Amino acid sequence: MEKARPLWANPLQFVFACISYAVGLGNVWRFPYLCQMYGGGSFLVPYIIMLIVEGMPLLYLELAVGQRMRQGSIGAFRTISPYLSGVGVASVVVSFFLSMYYNVINAWAFWYLFHSFQDPLPWSVCPLNGNRTGYDEECEKASSTQYFWYRKTLNISPSIQENGSVQWELALCLLLAWLVVYLCILRGTESTGKVVYFTASLPYCVLIIYLVRGLTLHGATNGLMYMFTPKMEQLANPKAWINGATQIFFSLGLGFGSLIAFASYNEPSSNCQKHAIIVSLINSSTSIFASIVTFSIYGFKATFNYENCLRKVSLLLTNTFDLEDGFLTASNLEQVKGYLASAYPSKYSELFPHIRNCSLESELDTAVQGTGLAFIVYTEAIKNMEVSQLWSVLYFFMLLMLGIGSMLGNTAAILTPLTDSKIISSYLPKEAISGLVCLVSCAIGMVFTTEAGNYWFDIFNDYAATLSLLLIVLVETIAVCYVYGLRRFESDLKAMTGRALSWYWKVMWAGVSPLLIVSLLIFYLSDYILTGTLKYQAWEASQDGWL
Repeated sequence: MEKARPLWANPLQFVFACISYAVGLGNVWRFPYLCQMYGGGSFLVPYIIMLIVEGMPLLYLELAVGQRMRQGSIGAFRTISPYLSGVGVASVVVSFFLSMYYNVINAWAFWYLFHSFQDPLPWSVCPLNGNRTGYDEECEKASSTQYFWYRKTLNISPSIQENGSVQWELALCLLLAWLVVYLCILRGTESTGKVVYFTASLPYCVLIIYLVRGLTLHGATNGLMYMFTPKMEQLANPKAWINGATQIFFSLGLGFGSLIAFASYNEPSSNCQKHAIIVSLINSSTSIFASIVTFSIYGFKATFNYENCLRKVSLLLTNTFDLEDGFLTASNLEQVKGYLASAYPSKYSELFPHIRNCSLESELDTAVQGTGLAFIVYTEAIKNMEVSQLWSVLYFFMLLMLGIGSMLGNTAAILTPLTDSKIISSYLPKEAISGLVCLVSCAIGMVFTTEAGNYWFDIFNDYAATLSLLLIVLVETIAVCYVYGLRRFESDLKAMTGRALSWYWKVMWAGVSPLLIVSLLIFYLSDYILTGTLKYQAWEASQDGWL
């Protein structure tokens, strides 16, 4: 059985598969948000510490388990103890939940990619109203990018109770996304191993291009200064440390069973310790690199909005009070406003509701993550760039590569235990098992293409995996260290790779990492309890956006 097991063509292919899986959308749209929320450069302190005491050891543990047991998550934990099969089953179930909604992001990316070839970009301007006498009222209340996302893409309903119909354009994009995933996993490691070279490397090419472009944008330095200026007081904030640990944990994709599945196709003598260090360092470096790109573009967007606000206020005051053209500048605007308010109190009070308060700092302080960053903030910046179609195509192509790369690992976590099963594999070939998993996931995923689909997406994204993954990895660690036995596992690794296990890994596995996971579990449980009734944001066209 062991000889017949498929293998990666070479160790580099395995490393690329792990990088393609671990480096995902969270590196681009979650890490920059955490930097923004928790002190810019100072957030790197808890992040790097958590990488050393939590991320790297747990990644090595999962790779070592997969390589030693040479089975998917269910078989691997059944080998450790027959009573622990449920840990593997839990990993498969959580991976299935993730696959149902995660590929919807790829469907959205396909939708935006197809629209990126239009000139002008469809989200760059508001559409005309029904009688063509002005712009659409809903779009004017929000912005053109928000309107395109919530109305044209999602056609979002006012509440989760109003499911609405399936959006056929998005449904076709979801079907296409699953077809691409199926073609990539069709022949197991043979096909996946070739695809990961592209899904792992192409996003870096796009990020480098975006970095060069981002650094040349007007206002980019404002964003970079905002990111790298440390707010050391945030180091005393427990949430900064909790979010640092959480980001490392979920960014590496621990607990899903994907890493165990990938490692099970390794040569038994492979140096999985070196692979764990390489993958975790590349993953974290990518997060920091993506943040530099994001904040350079974020600085451009904030500066553009700030200067646009200044122009509108200056024009309003100049026309109302017959001021000399060019008299108002950013440096004297507040002083002149104060003078006008005292010299012409009645006239200024009538005008006051129309005068916006322009602040570059408040523009930079606007923290956005997830789909809001990817499909609203980035598109807002892209539409103001020269040759915006090119930058839009590159950006959404990068999102697709990141999303598909993560999906390959996610589907491997489901398929490996199924293909390892003698009962299932005796009745169905590997291609049929892959097809059935993709078909079922796609069919259930259609719920996310309805008018209320985005609300369901948020619920799954927030609650489908968090607590369960923490619990799975906690039981994994305890199972290896205290059920299978740390000394026994150490001797297995030495026999397998010819290298002794250092004290660092043993201390982390046996004590530090499990305690950290328990701390995160307690935090999230207490947070859910204290939050009380769960709430969600709803888009209401008549109420100027979110409620």
